[in-house]
Amino acid sequence: MKSIKITSLLVGIALIVSACGGKKAEEQTQEENQAVNVQVLKLEQQSLPRTLSFSSVLQAYEKVAIAPNMPGRITTIYVKVGSQVSAGQLLVQMDKSNYEQAKVQFDNLAVDYNRVRQLHESDNISKQQYDQTRAAYEATRTKVADLEANTFLRAPFAGVIEAKNFENGELFNGAVPILSLVQIKTLKALLSIPEIYFSQLQKGTSVAITTDVYPDKTFEGEIEIVYPTIDPVTHTFQVQVKIPNATETLRPGMYVSTAINFGNVLTTVVPYQAVLKLQGSNDRYVFVNNNGVAKRVAVTLGQRFDDQTEIISDEIKDGDELVVVGQGKLIDGAKLNIQKQ
Repeated sequence: MKSIKITSLLVGIALIVSACGGKKAEEQTQEENQAVNVQVLKLEQQSLPRTLSFSSVLQAYEKVAIAPNMPGRITTIYVKVGSQVSAGQLLVQMDKSNYEQAKVQFDNLAVDYNRVRQLHESDNISKQQYDQTRAAYEATRTKVADLEANTFLRAPFAGVIEAKNFENGELFNGAVPILSLVQIKTLKALLSIPEIYFSQLQKGTSVAITTDVYPDKTFEGEIEIVYPTIDPVTHTFQVQVKIPNATETLRPGMYVSTAINFGNVLTTVVPYQAVLKLQGSNDRYVFVNNNGVAKRVAVTLGQRFDDQTEIISDEIKDGDELVVVGQGKLIDGAKLNIQKQ
């Protein structure tokens, strides 16, 4: 009898729990089906000036290490850090013992070669002997030219000495160059541009360059190279900007902003707060009204205009209703209760 009572009690408890669970499930279903109160904005493209700025660090237009291609004793360094040099100017002289020996050998071979050449022209010497003498002459001439270039180190272009790592009389061991020469009368900057602008940029496009070092000045430059490939990870491409710098006001290493004017464009601009960011990534998205249901649309951010931002997406078109209030409570497919603003 006692066993029957316990069984009846357990059945009753199960029925109560089942009823409560069913009630909660029903309330949850009703809550999920409940429309979210939102406000929307009807989208319409606008014609706006498109000027984008890209940050970069200035670089010397050309930079070269001044050093011989073999170890040796440094006889004289003729310049110091900051020296302005012209193209072809002698910068460093290495020990010239090897060069002078080769030069004497070459001078002797030159005499022999001229004599053999005259005999060959008059058919008084075999072609084999002529060819051997000529080959020795040409090989020694090449050796002398190489030794000369590596004994008397000259500037390949006009510029300024950026670094000096040795002193007169020291042994050059090849670990670091003797000098570093940079060209700063012209500078360059490498910019990473979003791929959507690839078709709009070309060589010769003018740009405006500013820097916090000279807040009241704007410097002119132009796009010199548009690199032909897109980075598949960042979806950007590079351009090289050439910047005339005759007065040497700008210097390599300066942080600058480069503004590129793309002219007026038709674009979609929305309140910045309407754009949401996917947690844990840099992906952006918005919600639009799709017949009373929230539709999530991935977008790319473009130019910023105060509290407005340009959005770019193939799924966005004129006439779409963008959710601008209540979007933070939405999920894709949620029902919308559109309220007037």
